[in-house]
Formats: sequence, structure tokens, C-alpha cells
Amino acid sequence: MEFHYVDLRAFCYATEDENRVERALRHYLPDEYPVERETNVGHHGDEIVVVSARVENADDVRHVMDRVLDAGEGERERIVDEIEDRVDEDCAFHLRLDKQEAYSRRSALGEGLHLRAKVEAYPAKREKAVEAVRRSLSDTASDG
Repeated sequence: MEFHYVDLRAFCYATEDENRVERALRHYLPDEYPVERETNVGHHGDEIVVVSARVENADDVRHVMDRVLDAGEGERERIVDEIEDRVDEDCAFHLRLDKQEAYSRRSALGEGLHLRAKVEAYPAKREKAVEAVRRSLSDTASDG
């Protein structure tokens, strides 16, 4: 895996159960991985809890990305096809994942969970990062 770390984050709104949101986030994490919570106040004064985790160990990063690529065949292809659109100028790879599907222990693109993976690219240029993500996702897809 050619990532320094992966950040996963989900917002838990006042209408949602915090434990369910954490369960959705944990779908992508190794067992017993530590999760952080930060409470914020929304525009209308409602409480919003941000549930997040940073994965830095190479084996744990691989676990997260393997889970991401557990998405259906069409979604895996979509992720690979859209790599150039998903890598920013800071050499970070971004995905939005479906929170409800993750709660049900399935991987899918969608809304609710945010993944940001810092890409190992030398020199740290967007073009090199795109190549590195393509290699990482291709290697992971062929392993599974």
C-alpha cells in the first residue's frame, strides 16, 4: 500500500444513533481499533458528533483499503476509473462511502462516511500520487 495513513470520518446528526454511526465506521476498521469522538454544534444549535479514526500501520491501512475494494465489481471499477478525480493537489485520495451500507457490513460508494488517504509519492506531485494509488488499488484488487 502506498499510503502514509488513512483517515475515516462520519458525522452523527441529532436524528442518528451514535452507536450505529460508529458501527458503520468500524466496518472499515480492524477489530477493536480506537475511534475518536468530537462534539460540535450545528448551524441551528443541534449537536453533531464527529466519529473518526486515523489508521497508520501498513497492515491496518491494507485492511481498510481491502474493505473499500470489497464493494461490488462495478464500484471497484468506478473507484479505479475515477482515481484522477479523487486525488487532490496535496496528494490525498478521497472517497465517500455509504454509511447505511457500512452499517449493514457492506462496502459501497455513497454518502455519510469520508475517507482520506495520504498518498506516498516521491516527489510529492499529484501525477505521482495518481500513479501510486493506481498501483496500490490494482495490487489490492488482484490479491483478493
